[in-house]
Amino acid sequence: MHETTMNDVLDDDEARALRAQRIIDAVAAIPRGRVASYSAIAARAGYPGRARLIGRVLGEAPNRLDLPWHRVLRADGKIGIPAGTRGYREQCRRLKDEGVVVKDGRVPMSAFGLDHDLDRAIWG
Repeated sequence: MHETTMNDVLDDDEARALRAQRIIDAVAAIPRGRVASYSAIAARAGYPGRARLIGRVLGEAPNRLDLPWHRVLRADGKIGIPAGTRGYREQCRRLKDEGVVVKDGRVPMSAFGLDHDLDRAIWG
């Protein structure tokens, strides 16, 4: 038996717009001075396992300049944009402006990850 979902009811354009909005909302919710992985954003937006989708939506977002896109990193804390490019330098600059430590293109997720405070509260 197939369970009906919201995407089953919407046409392709509406489903795509809803998916993009959920992802944009998840990215917009990352607090200043914190970062999240593409996979964490995918899970928070309701699309677990779809980390690549996050990069695509961010790249196509019309309001990209207003989004904190720079707070989204690979799961290992590395910046996903090729080193040395203008986008890479911009992401490093924006993160450092927020007090996030970036060394050799990597952010220590244990210190700046979105769930850092939750982990500290649980595990001390």
